[in-house]
Amino acid sequence: MANIKSAKKRILVTETKTARNKAIKSKVKTMVKKVEAAVEAKDVAAAQDALKAAISEINKAGTKGVYHKKTCSRKIARLSKAVSAIA
Repeated sequence: MANIKSAKKRILVTETKTARNKAIKSKVKTMVKKVEAAVEAKDVAAAQDALKAAISEINKAGTKGVYHKKTCSRKIARLSKAVSAIA
């Protein structure tokens, strides 16, 4: 356990940021699963709606620094490709 005050603070800040990042990643994964489920069911309308929500969530995660910019682009491209394949 840390003895120095600044080290104790860093531990608290790290825990806070870790929890925030985990929540954001979880939300992105949930949105991606919704898109994939709609694509699996070949439901075009639901897939497009889910894709729109997923893109928004992925971009938010990228803006907040949870995901790298190129990771966000890759995820969006793969989802878009899957949705356009069933459309």
